[in-house]
Amino acid sequence: MSKFKEGLKKLSPKKRLYALETLPGHLAQSVQGERLHQLLTDFDFIEAKLDAIGVQALIEDYDLARVSDVLLSEGPTETVKLIQGAIRKSAHVLDGDKTQLAGHLLGRLLDFEMPEIQGLLEQGRQSKDSVWLRPLKANLERANEGALRTLVGHTQSVYAVAITPDGKTAISASSDNTLKIWDTETGTEVRTLTGHTSGVYAVAIAADGKTAISASSDNTLKIWDTETGTEVRTLTGHT
Repeated sequence: MSKFKEGLKKLSPKKRLYALETLPGHLAQSVQGERLHQLLTDFDFIEAKLDAIGVQALIEDYDLARVSDVLLSEGPTETVKLIQGAIRKSAHVLDGDKTQLAGHLLGRLLDFEMPEIQGLLEQGRQSKDSVWLRPLKANLERANEGALRTLVGHTQSVYAVAITPDGKTAISASSDNTLKIWDTETGTEVRTLTGHTSGVYAVAIAADGKTAISASSDNTLKIWDTETGTEVRTLTGHT
């Protein structure tokens, strides 16, 4: 058990939650880079924050370290970048099952020989007190390769996607008859657009990002207000 976990157990539930919410920000603001690096490479902190607050808040803690320049040397900065990348890639899984944290970190980080990462992974191994499927080799996409994160929500194939000019919002079109609006920075689904009676195979967004138009095999196009998710009108005429 790490010193962090020992200290956390001594706190009341209210103070424990407050510490998990505010400690990374406090360390970043007071430029305590070494302590922040120790915190962000501590499996017990990662597990506790994930359990209490959720994966997105945890991902944002690593942004504090990377953006605030409190980690002055290249090594610590690369370490937190890799850990954040692993968590972000597995966010869609951890949102639904937090118990998979250790397995996913092992699957994405096992090949990286940095002492802090290997120490983190050993903590993850030791955290399990029951039978579990422990990866012996890296078996998932590495933290620094491929997609940044996976967006899940559609129930059938996705056939098209459009992104707003500022890159912060995306709209996907699916054969499940819906479109979904996504926040690309957090990976969260903002809303679902319903109204088509058959698969949606194309979507485009206006330059101001406030309007979208979709094309469906129900022989219609629909114009949408992306800020409210409401259908503005349906264009008919195709046979």
